[in-house]
Amino acid sequence: MTLDPLALLPEVDRATERLLRTVDGLDDAATGEPSLLPGWTRGHVLSHLARNADSLVNLLTSARTGEDVPQYPSPAARNADIAAGSARPVGTQLADLRDSARRLAEAAGELPAPAWAAQVRSTRGLRPAATLVWARLREVEVHHVDLDAGYRTADWPDAFGQRLLHEVVHDLARRDDPLALVLVPAETGQPLTVHTGRGLPVGVPAADDGPELRTVTGPAHELAGWLTGRSGGAGLVVTPAGPLPAPPPWI
Repeated sequence: MTLDPLALLPEVDRATERLLRTVDGLDDAATGEPSLLPGWTRGHVLSHLARNADSLVNLLTSARTGEDVPQYPSPAARNADIAAGSARPVGTQLADLRDSARRLAEAAGELPAPAWAAQVRSTRGLRPAATLVWARLREVEVHHVDLDAGYRTADWPDAFGQRLLHEVVHDLARRDDPLALVLVPAETGQPLTVHTGRGLPVGVPAADDGPELRTVTGPAHELAGWLTGRSGGAGLVVTPAGPLPAPPPWI
């Protein structure tokens, strides 16, 4: 999947429409029920997605104007806004999701081409504005699964599942956890070394006395869902045979 922000914007629109259809099928009671995220109801997830869209508008405004506009005023303000919007009726949640998505699309459409290279101050530090469209697509697709309302990792577009898998592998390979895995997505058969347990980069084999590399094979969406805690890994095959290891928390 390309990371070109202009090419990804239609993917964001399509993912948002799928999300809106799911939310339109919920009732007020359902939004108060637990999501897959500990301590969050479905209403929390929906409130977060709306406020995330507005936070990305802040960053796109920063890229367009050159002003230092943070993604959120503060972590406390972010959490307070999510909590405050979590108990709203589903109709209000749906309208907020739709309106915030429209504001984000308009902000992206107004951004001059050179401004996509601007550095903006996100919650993860400085990053190019061009990365924000992928960040939004990831938020919508992953949190759609978190609603636990019928949308599963198997419903992710193939290109999204592949891209998310590669991103998670890249992130895990930079950690110091003693995790020794080779992932083989069934769609490509191309092995991806997650970690050797010795802090070696992706693709570098472990020494002979290093931990045994286990191979996990299955669909890219299932591998990505398992590594991000959105799937139990049903259908994944471990070689040598054994249980799936517990991946470190995905942040």
